[in-house]
Amino acid sequence: MPLDGQKIAVIGAGIGGLAAARALALHGAEVTVLEQADKIREVGAGLQISPNGAAVLRGLGLEPANIGMASEAVHLLDRSGRSAIRMGLEGQGDYYLCHRADLIAALAHGARAAGARIRLLQRVERIETAPAPEIRIANHARMRPDLVVGADGLHSRLRRAILGDADAAFTGQVAWRAVVPAAPDDPEGAEARVYMGPKRHVVTYPLRGGTYRNIVAVEERRDWAPDSWSHEDDPENLRAAFRGFCPEVQSMLARVRRVHLWGLHRHEVARDWTLGATALLGDAAHPTLPFLAQGANLALEDAWVLADTLSTAVADGQGPRAGLNRYQQMRRPRAARAIEAANRNAWKYHLSFPPLRFAAHSALRLAGRFTPQVMLNQFNWLYGLDVTEGQRLSEPLPCPQSQGDLCP
Repeated sequence: MPLDGQKIAVIGAGIGGLAAARALALHGAEVTVLEQADKIREVGAGLQISPNGAAVLRGLGLEPANIGMASEAVHLLDRSGRSAIRMGLEGQGDYYLCHRADLIAALAHGARAAGARIRLLQRVERIETAPAPEIRIANHARMRPDLVVGADGLHSRLRRAILGDADAAFTGQVAWRAVVPAAPDDPEGAEARVYMGPKRHVVTYPLRGGTYRNIVAVEERRDWAPDSWSHEDDPENLRAAFRGFCPEVQSMLARVRRVHLWGLHRHEVARDWTLGATALLGDAAHPTLPFLAQGANLALEDAWVLADTLSTAVADGQGPRAGLNRYQQMRRPRAARAIEAANRNAWKYHLSFPPLRFAAHSALRLAGRFTPQVMLNQFNWLYGLDVTEGQRLSEPLPCPQSQGDLCP
């Protein structure tokens, strides 16, 4: 295989890092994943896999239907619970509602099955990019792989090594994440619901066959909040922010026992994704706001394209550096366009001037009666791209379910 003998270190055992580890290993590379945690875990939260992400999972031999549940629709409602527009997903491609822990478990299993090693308790302190990559770990160990992939998220060590320190601008919005047990009065059907109100909205959908519900609630406010998913908040603050919403939202929020709050910050898409024999991937290259549900999907795309361009360049005799350059050329414009679309999406849910909100919601209802797919089709350029072009690197691999407690 083209990457036989290539020693590649992937920093970070998140979605992008594990997907890259499996893809690179399936191309023949000797892959080691460095993860600073003592075990692979995820904050309890859901995510949506759109057709572009589902194509990558299938290309890696991981069937998304074994990881999540098929989504039937995206449904926009006002805060009173009155429907604005319901966009059915039948015939629009494969959309799935997944728990992050289940996707992480499937990708970790897939990475190991392909031969990648996952090393825990490996906190990277520093990365040298020249003259050759060197990773310095907190236990004083050093690694000198042929290639380093930085998939270590917002505060990536490799991003800092390539670009230096970068500022992030607080958007004036915060988001709460929680997963709660399902209840008989929850909305029926496997659909993602968006309840829109002045300067705030709630997204909710079922997980694990409808036994749980995912909640993401966003509010505009002046008070700064940290750019981290690990910050816990008092559930009463969440309930107070959405007290004016409909009974079905109140019922879900009443079940929240543990919630994480993070401040939404706007980060620049990295100018340079590669330096020497190093490359950025996922949030390390292009942190995105959660208004198009594309963070995981873009990371999956990155992983596939990185492995593919490296493999192709080596097979053609051009060498890994040519593959890295091609990777950035292919991925940066698309990521920038997707992130700009997400940045523009937030205000549509938060209209606070009553006449404007009434007019906008009325227009949605009219569109829902006559052209319900028009709003969804505006993102065909995003959801409709299959970076795998139908390729399969592996036969289907059984995907284990995460056994973690989702609602501690």
